[in-house]
Amino acid sequence: MNRYAIGVDFGTESGRAILVDVADGRTLASAVHAYGNGVMDRTLPADAGGAALPPEWALQDPDDYLQVYRTTIPEILRASAVAPHDVIGVGIDFTACTMLPVTADGTPLCNVPEFRGERHAWVKLWKHHAAQPQADRINQVARDRAEPWLARYGERISSEWFFAKALQILEEAPHVYQRADRLIEAADWVVWRLTGEERRNVCTAGYKAMWSRAAGFPSNDYFGALHPDFADVVDSKMSRELHDLGERAGGLSDEAAAWTGLLPGTAVAIANVDAHVAVPAATVVEPHRMVMIMGTSTCHMVMAPDEQTVPGMCGSVEDGILPGRFGYEAGQSAVGDHFGWFVDHAVPPAYHDAAAARGQDIHVYLQELAGDLAIGESGLLALDWWNGNRSVLVDTGLSGLLLGATLATVPEEIYRALVEATAFGTRVIIETFEANGVPIHDIVACGGLAEKSPLIMQIYADVTGKTFRISASDQTPALGSAMHAAVAAGARAGGHATIEDASRTMARLRDTAYEPIPENHVAYDTLYREYVRLHDYFGRSGNDVMKVLKGVRARARAGRTAGTSAAVGV
Repeated sequence: MNRYAIGVDFGTESGRAILVDVADGRTLASAVHAYGNGVMDRTLPADAGGAALPPEWALQDPDDYLQVYRTTIPEILRASAVAPHDVIGVGIDFTACTMLPVTADGTPLCNVPEFRGERHAWVKLWKHHAAQPQADRINQVARDRAEPWLARYGERISSEWFFAKALQILEEAPHVYQRADRLIEAADWVVWRLTGEERRNVCTAGYKAMWSRAAGFPSNDYFGALHPDFADVVDSKMSRELHDLGERAGGLSDEAAAWTGLLPGTAVAIANVDAHVAVPAATVVEPHRMVMIMGTSTCHMVMAPDEQTVPGMCGSVEDGILPGRFGYEAGQSAVGDHFGWFVDHAVPPAYHDAAAARGQDIHVYLQELAGDLAIGESGLLALDWWNGNRSVLVDTGLSGLLLGATLATVPEEIYRALVEATAFGTRVIIETFEANGVPIHDIVACGGLAEKSPLIMQIYADVTGKTFRISASDQTPALGSAMHAAVAAGARAGGHATIEDASRTMARLRDTAYEPIPENHVAYDTLYREYVRLHDYFGRSGNDVMKVLKGVRARARAGRTAGTSAAVGV
């Protein structure tokens, strides 16, 4: 008798569920639900007053996440004709750090009437960067105190992470902080809503909240040095009880069973992160093989048998990806978002019309034109920091740069330069790992860009000098979540005993591989050397022009919002 598992992947704009056969990983059905309120980076929803949000904010509505359960799981059950009693488990993955304040029973504070119009009561999405002042102080206090855990994160904690966002709530909205019984990752919250039990995972705690298996969280003294009311943040707002990946979080509650059409008691796996859960789903269970999850942003995941200090990585966590290994994470904050910005705001209507006339997506059309260009023909070079730099500089205050434009520059040249910039950023990450004791033997890519763009993947291979293989699943994170659901259910229920067993049985690679073309790699070396010069000049040398400009922008916007004339001062 066949047994099935469901994986639910909560992304930046939507949630997707897939139903797979645990015997071979075959996907029988999938469904997507776009979040009704999307990413809120301009205003709160109208029913919350519609107040304008400051720069660098990115919020979401937790009710959108529950709608994913209510719509996608019933849809995949209908489409597959699989009986609920044959579904042995549900697993989820989520963007991180995406966090929210809730009451003791898990009610989001934004759903409490008196807090509906308070921006700090909503979900802070992973790309919420408004907590940079708090992140700066987290780093400075850690350096002043010689905190040993800082080295695990490349000596710098990001504003995207948990405690920077939590500290921002305390400092800017202390009434929200005091009312919140719990501060929790959205990944753990959606599992809580499935099971009725709060169970937190080691992955988000390790990569986004400075926890380690050996030492736990930073000390209360450290948190108190950040703010006296922050000293007990772990004990009063979080939990020191954490659960391993692949563990059973609990059984589906009666309420969640009614949402989904599944049976009460169906196994629910401990939550995971979208990038980390993709590693075994991309066939990787060995050390020194990098998995790149390429979408709106890119995460670079690699495992090693021991712990090394790698500057600018997002974290090194024991058992953070697979048990028995140290998992390393690095990343780029804008990749697909990078190209999307250009298409949405800078490509002339004539190009959109030409793509439509050919029945092509505008990205496909631009990539076709860009593919006809020789390496270096555009005379352009870009820095891929349109959403800050995650690795290796860990600085959200940085911004994008395009160099070499002339009156003869055309859109396909810019598009190709932006693609090349993200490839150069990946090469910086790979070389940083390899220079610090974590060799990269080969690379497996997954996500929309890897699956749909031969040009992008060939550029990445040529720039890095590495072979890129492609995951067979077009929903690799969701497959990884389904694999963890099969492990949470266990072998006796028809699932798998370990995630390695699940990977060997359920994961596949495509036949396609992108090999670096030697002459192209040599040609890109020249451009890469110039990229590194720009990278270090604007990112390391103390030239703060990007941050100055962001400050000027913030003051100008604040002045305009207040109805005053803001002076542009440096």
